[in-house]
Parts: sequence; C-alpha cells; structure tokens
Amino acid sequence: MTEGTTSAAAEGADTLSRLEQEGEIAADYLEGLLDIADLDGDIDMDVEADRAAVSIISDSGGRDLQKLVGRDGEVLEALQELTRLAVHRETGDRSRLMLDIAGYRAKKRAELSELGAKAAAEVRSTGEPVKLKPMSPFERKVVHDAVKSAGLRSESEGEEPQRFVVVLPA
Repeated sequence: MTEGTTSAAAEGADTLSRLEQEGEIAADYLEGLLDIADLDGDIDMDVEADRAAVSIISDSGGRDLQKLVGRDGEVLEALQELTRLAVHRETGDRSRLMLDIAGYRAKKRAELSELGAKAAAEVRSTGEPVKLKPMSPFERKVVHDAVKSAGLRSESEGEEPQRFVVVLPA
C-alpha cells in the first residue's frame, strides 16, 4: 500500500466513523422523542451516499408513526431538521442526516424516481423541456438523479418554496 492509499483509507474510515456517530446521536435523540410522545418504534441506522440515514420503523404497521410524518411529510421534515440540530449541538459539525419514518421517504423516493423517468421519456419523445411541480430539496434531488440516470439533464428553477425541476433535452 502506498502512503496515498493508506491516507485515503484512513480518511474513509474517519468519515464512516463520524457518520456512525451522527447516527447514534440522532437515534438517542429520536428515542427520547418517541418516549415523550409515547409512541412505539424501532430505530434503524445506516450510512447511505456519504450521509447518516436513520429510520423509525414499527412492527404494528406504523399507524401511530404517521403522526410523525404529517401531511406531505411536513412533520418529518421538521423532525429531520431538529435531529440535525441535535447532532450539530453534540458534534459541532453540520449534519446532512436523512430521516425516514414508517417508510415514507423510501416510498416517496420510488414515486419520484418514476416521475423523473417519465419526464425524461416525455422530453426524449417531444424534444421540449418539461417543468414539474414545486418540490422540496429532497424531492428535487431524487428527480435530478432519476433524470441523470435516464441520460438527460435537469435544473432547478424558482425560489423556495416554489422551486421546481425542469427536465431538459440532451
């Protein structure tokens, strides 16, 4: 192993360790929240795409956990920000942690990937740009990734909260 390879491996291990620590801090914070709210849920931690990923799942179908998702994921977004702040308070570093509750984000990711693929197919067949409805940053990222994997490009336009994705011809 060369010195550069050793250094890169050590840096990767440091990053993984930092992200795992973020996940543990987030899990502790969320467990406290579940206790306060008297809700049942299990915490699952992972590292995905260079960010900590924490999920709250339930064996009982997650009906109670839907309260933590809210309408269109609004409560979930707020809880994610609060959890990121809790991590920041402990580590001093900004967190890009992703929170999922009762599989809401996973389901939303699948729907948005399909939307991005359909928009890309429409642009490919018509040659005209397609503007999508306003979306959250998470939603736009998923659509951008789907469009990119379809071989086209996309851009975000507008101002929050009315920012939207435009799928462009190649």
